[in-house]
Amino acid sequence: MRETTGVREKLRLRPVRPAGWWVDGLLLAALVGLTVALTRGLLLDLDLSVSAWAFGHSPVPLYWAARVFNLLGQGGQLLMPVAGALAVAVAWRRHSVRPLLLVAGTFLVTYLTIGPLKVWTDRAAPTATIKEPFLPPEEAVRIFNHLPAGAYSMSYPSGHVANAIIWYGVIALLLAALAAGRLPAHVYRLIRVAPPAILLVTTTYLNFHWITDGAAGLLLGLLLDRLLHRVPWDDVPLPTALHRWDHPFTSAQ
Repeated sequence: MRETTGVREKLRLRPVRPAGWWVDGLLLAALVGLTVALTRGLLLDLDLSVSAWAFGHSPVPLYWAARVFNLLGQGGQLLMPVAGALAVAVAWRRHSVRPLLLVAGTFLVTYLTIGPLKVWTDRAAPTATIKEPFLPPEEAVRIFNHLPAGAYSMSYPSGHVANAIIWYGVIALLLAALAAGRLPAHVYRLIRVAPPAILLVTTTYLNFHWITDGAAGLLLGLLLDRLLHRVPWDDVPLPTALHRWDHPFTSAQ
């Protein structure tokens, strides 16, 4: 257990790469700029063209392969349970409740950002053109829409892409902690990069999302991922009653 003193040291944010808040500012500015551009109709033709191409190039084997790979982005059915199980394993091995704080904090951040943005922007998915409510493409692609009651209206930004960036980042961090720093760097990077890239492609190809939904999910996911990785999870103050379960767990990965 770490030594404790009467005076707690000031919490210091963990480093992220690339360093600097200017990166976060660029990501936020790009997300806002993309949303404004869509509001003004500047990128809607791109969305429609990519969607039309995907609808016209969907052989059965490729379609089902994309469906299988798209399961990598199932937040409630896959990502959160896996992250939760890893957090419990790390907590038991390190004798620390702090891995559970990481998962709880990540859930809270994603719940308070991704969902509300989807509700606020009120955008239909491309598949709304071929099933209920059977919207014309030029209407379905609109952002800040006024969709019929019961229609799917939570396409922007892509939750699959954003959640993949955030939760696979958490999973990679927990795996590194579970491996006590012995997780190879290339494996760590693969876990972080491959699933979001696959989901960006599959959600667009399957017409679950417009291409700009995926771009927005990418920007939002990277922004939230950087914020979460800045949190000094090993130093967040805990109640005295938990002192026996107060040990660091984060790795230098």
